[in-house]
Amino acid sequence: MQTGPEDGTNIYRIAPSLLSADFARLGAEVAAVEAAGADLIHFDVMDNHYVPNLTIGPLVCQAVRPHVKIPIDVHLMVRPVDRLIPDFAKAGADLITFHPEASEHVDRTLQLIRDQGCRAGLVLNPATPLSVLDHVMDRLDIVLLMSVNPGFGGQQFITAVLPKIRAVRARIDAHRQGGGRSILLEVDGGIKVDNVAAIAEAGADTFVAGSAVFGSPDADGGYRGVISRFRSALASV
Repeated sequence: MQTGPEDGTNIYRIAPSLLSADFARLGAEVAAVEAAGADLIHFDVMDNHYVPNLTIGPLVCQAVRPHVKIPIDVHLMVRPVDRLIPDFAKAGADLITFHPEASEHVDRTLQLIRDQGCRAGLVLNPATPLSVLDHVMDRLDIVLLMSVNPGFGGQQFITAVLPKIRAVRARIDAHRQGGGRSILLEVDGGIKVDNVAAIAEAGADTFVAGSAVFGSPDADGGYRGVISRFRSALASV
């Protein structure tokens, strides 16, 4: 069972990904998932260079920000990353994560995010080695593990990522036991109601769900219904 960062309670966070939302009505979409019980809004930024897709930028983040009170979790799949970080901070991002392969100086980029007043984190692709965490744990507020290869929504969860989640959880726990700050462990890609418990058992505490949330039909209770089913599945862990 994973515990919360301060009080020892069991805390899991659901972060619907805007990549699967209706882009013609993003303000209404983010407000609806917040009302349904979401904890974060996951904001996927792709540049058609680092990943083979092109999505949304700071202006969209700025437009969405007034529609929700919960944090906006910006995932930068862009290269280079440093130029965009101040823009997203000004646009209302609360957390900003990036891929180490997309930065010339990972430590400097993490500090840049913090200097802009946001929480900072690294994103590890399925094949990215954990050694990139070795010398920056003290600068991290979040580690995001990709359980698909980044670039497109709706992919299938890569089960080989489960041991990697366990390994990162062990690193985070050791860091905290050594006096370090709490670090969220987020997983993104192919997360559904029927596999979220196994992902939580491996050590994740924050779950990005795109098509599983935004694709939920009204007949099944809509966004509130699917988030409730996620909560029920997590309650069994």
